Amino acid sequence: MEHTYLVCYDICDPKRWRKVYKTMKGCGEWLQLSVFQCRLTREKVLRMSDKLSDLIDKSEDNVLIIDVGPADSVSIRVESIGRRFEPIERKAVIV
Repeated sequence: MEHTYLVCYDICDPKRWRKVYKTMKGCGEWLQLSVFQCRLTREKVLRMSDKLSDLIDKSEDNVLIIDVGPADSVSIRVESIGRRFEPIERKAVIV
């Protein structure tokens, strides 16, 4: 079962920030500078968390992974000022 996650991060070093950003691009949709929306299974969120843990300096950086709930049944209510907010929809991935 997939859940919707918001991942927000505050990374002090620009090199580490770029690595975290590139990792997150493979996990979800970019919303704002250091905020991503992800639709992931429990296994995938654990892998993402492990990768992020290896990239950051735990004494300086911070990553928040917020579980919004089951992706198919939760209705994300977001007030957006400016560009329109689009929740991630389930779609097939062809490999």
